[in-house]
Amino acid sequence: MDTCADILIVIDLQNGVCYSGEHLFDLQNLLTKVNKRISSYRKLNKPIIFVQHCDDDLVPEKELWAIHTDLDVQEQDFFVRKTHANSFYKTNLKEILDKSSVNRIEFCGAQTEYCMDATIKFAHGLGYENFMVQKTTSTLNNPFMSAKETIDFYENIWNHRFLKLLKDEL
Repeated sequence: MDTCADILIVIDLQNGVCYSGEHLFDLQNLLTKVNKRISSYRKLNKPIIFVQHCDDDLVPEKELWAIHTDLDVQEQDFFVRKTHANSFYKTNLKEILDKSSVNRIEFCGAQTEYCMDATIKFAHGLGYENFMVQKTTSTLNNPFMSAKETIDFYENIWNHRFLKLLKDEL
């Protein structure tokens, strides 16, 4: 894959997702890894899309809706607002990808079993070649599995089925 796909999509790394009662699992390490991926794309002048969820708790232009301040967000980046776990559903994401002639997508963000899973699988169904660096997604503990177990479980399902999982560089 050289070092990057055609585009990087960062999903839901917003204040209200990162700190929803408890912090996302291994949050600081996740933010470091995502910024490292962002930096790789910037060096190659490749586009980056930030997807932001909107709902009753994540109200546009409010603090909880804002992208985490530790992330390197710049004016030239693309921004997509969504109201469903699937980032393609009733958004302009596909239009941005088409205009940018994208075939290969790298994903990172939150939450593993919700928005990441829905978007990755839908992108695969649309024919995109998908990638993710290991451990560049996160979630919270749930009644069935710890956050770490959930991440490992989904990475195992996704790898070689819906995306190619790339070795963690950190």
